[in-house]
Amino acid sequence: MDFVTDDQFSRLDEALALGGAPAAFSALVDQLRAAGQHSHVFETRLMQRRHEWGLPLAAESTSANVPAERRAEWDAFVMESAREAGEAYLAAGNLGRAWPYFRALGESGPVREAIEKLPASGAPDDAIEVALYERVHPVKGYEMILATHGSCRAITCMDQYPDPDSREAALDVLTRSLHEELTANLVRTIEKQEGNAPADRSMPALLAGRDWLFGEYDYYIDTSHLLSALRFAVESTTPAVWRRALDFAEYGKKLGTMFQYPGEPPFARPCHDNAMFLRGLLGIDTDASVAHFRHIAETVDPERVGSYPAQVLVRYLLRLQRPQEAIEVFEQHLRDADPQYLSCPNLTQLCQIAGDYERLRNVARERNDVLSYLAGHLLAVKQPSSSASGA
Repeated sequence: MDFVTDDQFSRLDEALALGGAPAAFSALVDQLRAAGQHSHVFETRLMQRRHEWGLPLAAESTSANVPAERRAEWDAFVMESAREAGEAYLAAGNLGRAWPYFRALGESGPVREAIEKLPASGAPDDAIEVALYERVHPVKGYEMILATHGSCRAITCMDQYPDPDSREAALDVLTRSLHEELTANLVRTIEKQEGNAPADRSMPALLAGRDWLFGEYDYYIDTSHLLSALRFAVESTTPAVWRRALDFAEYGKKLGTMFQYPGEPPFARPCHDNAMFLRGLLGIDTDASVAHFRHIAETVDPERVGSYPAQVLVRYLLRLQRPQEAIEVFEQHLRDADPQYLSCPNLTQLCQIAGDYERLRNVARERNDVLSYLAGHLLAVKQPSSSASGA
């Protein structure tokens, strides 16, 4: 405890001389509280109780040597002391020091409330750590990363986002921020060129008839950020994210050639291909979107690219509620694919999804899969009664 001065040691000696151990413990607690050393207050209180109970002061663990008949009382005292330390650190705005005590108590609510009140910009790293990586308030933690450390850090974080349950909400935060940035930069440039800010600030309206925006070196948002957002968005389940990403893609299609970074099939032309994908998800020219990705799956060189474009198409068709078409694509392109390298459901699973139990039985027979064959029979028998009960 290097914060303790010689004078404080003297005061402890004086307390010991005048009132013995109780007075010394009380004096030490007062000193530690005044110094904001609440973790040491916690340790001192436990040592004081051990002294009162005649237990060894130096113990290898908090509950060492506590008699069984007093264990419940001891545990309650430890929790009380932990709450005191946690609340003291929370009152001082030190979330990083407060959280371990509330975590031990099994109570995240007070820390979450404190995080909620923090401004997103300029957030301390310990608050971000607790909010996001300790999952106390992950979306607010992500907002703080974005506002405090910028888009690059936020995009890196999205690749390793620690809380699956809130990832969609965080992606909504990211795409909204990037969309606002892109829109503001376009509006500012248009106002400077045309003398008036455009009344309609939707992306189609901003881009329409303004090819002059896109010279060889002109861009209005970091292109790597845009492409990362597209990559995240096509796996999203949130229509608002899809709509923003479609705006990103339509804008990106207009950029000069030096910003048209190549990708890998089926997104070899990232902005163009992602735009097609997102339009299909949004119900815009869905047949054309499916045809686009069918063509890619049928024309890529499997020796160079492998079967990934077909796997993407299978997943895409399932998302579009077209399981029978997904089965057809699988049988055409993936029938002999190694199941452990599939990123889409296998043929047996697709048949179950589609409710095509006859095909499921046929596939199972071809593969000598008696269990799936039996499942196909059982599901086929069960299906009429399930349909009748739901009618």
